[in-house]
Amino acid sequence: MLIGPHSPATSNRVILAFHWSDIISTVEFNHTGELLATGDKGGRVVIFQREQESKNQPHRRGEYNVYSTFQSHEPEFDYLKSLEIEEKINKIRWLPQQNAAYFLLSTNDKTVKLWKVSERDKRPEGYNLKDEDGRLRDPSMITMLRVPVLRPMDLMVEATPRRVFANAHTYHINSISVNSDYETYMSADDLRINLWNFEITNQSFNIVDIKPANMEELTEVITAAEFHPHHCNTFVYSSSKGTIRLCDMRASALCDRHSKFFEEPEDPSNRSFFSEIISSISDVKFSHSGRYIMTRDYLTVKVWDLNMENRPIETYQVHDYLRSKLCSLYENDCIFDKFECVWNGSDSVIMTGSYNNFFRMFDRNTKRDVTLEASRENSKPRAILKPRKVCVGGKRRKDEISVDSLDFSKKILHTAWHPSENIIAVAATNNLYIFQDKVN
Repeated sequence: MLIGPHSPATSNRVILAFHWSDIISTVEFNHTGELLATGDKGGRVVIFQREQESKNQPHRRGEYNVYSTFQSHEPEFDYLKSLEIEEKINKIRWLPQQNAAYFLLSTNDKTVKLWKVSERDKRPEGYNLKDEDGRLRDPSMITMLRVPVLRPMDLMVEATPRRVFANAHTYHINSISVNSDYETYMSADDLRINLWNFEITNQSFNIVDIKPANMEELTEVITAAEFHPHHCNTFVYSSSKGTIRLCDMRASALCDRHSKFFEEPEDPSNRSFFSEIISSISDVKFSHSGRYIMTRDYLTVKVWDLNMENRPIETYQVHDYLRSKLCSLYENDCIFDKFECVWNGSDSVIMTGSYNNFFRMFDRNTKRDVTLEASRENSKPRAILKPRKVCVGGKRRKDEISVDSLDFSKKILHTAWHPSENIIAVAATNNLYIFQDKVN
């Protein structure tokens, strides 16, 4: 049973509530869905772990509780450019689990870090050269050799930085993506994309460079980039002009020439002062199958078939009622908000955020869609979410909300979908909501 268009019956619970520095800036499930990581504007990463199902309380079907919290990035200052570098976490990406430990990449505007998250429930005791407090013992007092033993202790979760990948980006990093070979990853900023090896921190390969010789001739910037889920040589990147380029690293070391170029011709009747701004792509995601690409611009979500470059095969209106509001959205800078989009595990439903803490789901098979709201009022555990409707002009029905009373300061930019189950995570400013299918 699907979350979304099929079932307005979803249960949920609110997890976090914080201050300004705790505004959530990224949300990401790991490959099994057992862990969920959030990053915030204060540079912190909070990891939630799903509880094991218990037979006594079957209705508490795998709730997520805090597993580990650590400071990933600190504010820095670039003395050469006299620039402050924010600690805000822009993106988190998990690596597939290879052993008992978990690994994740986190990035702020300039520096990517590889973190190891591991558990410890035993500690060694009986050192020869140190006492139990860790102080060195007087060698003359050591008369016998002791064999250290492991003693059980309370479970401790440790996060340790294993690699720091710095000094490779002149502009702000907007994307990181782990390759399917799990040996390399890429990081993208406004004008360049770099390829890194996980083992090498002091050198990266520049694979895309769109910086013009004269910066006054700059017409577009890179907005997002992602590797193909199965082909380690293929990746896509989107631009502020609403175009997507598919590149093949086998063709040349510098992928300045794309293999495929996806662009929808503009409808002249819709042309306006805001056309260029609202056509900028804020997120691009490969489907799990690798056959499709999904892109999010300001008003729509589009699904592209890799074999058809001239137009998307599906276009979904996220909040078309805002077309009449573009002028005020431009004045309050909301028109530059960068919304993300996600696929469900079977690529049949897509989800993206909107304003007033609304988020939208579109069923690709039935073409049905639903608007749901993540708010404190309906955040009681196992409360059922009611679909919301926005009315434009005319008479407003009792359960509808007028487009004029939407709160544009409440916006859902970051969402994540469990890789195999109908569990979603929705970041509403500084609150994290987790919704799941209704449990009968």
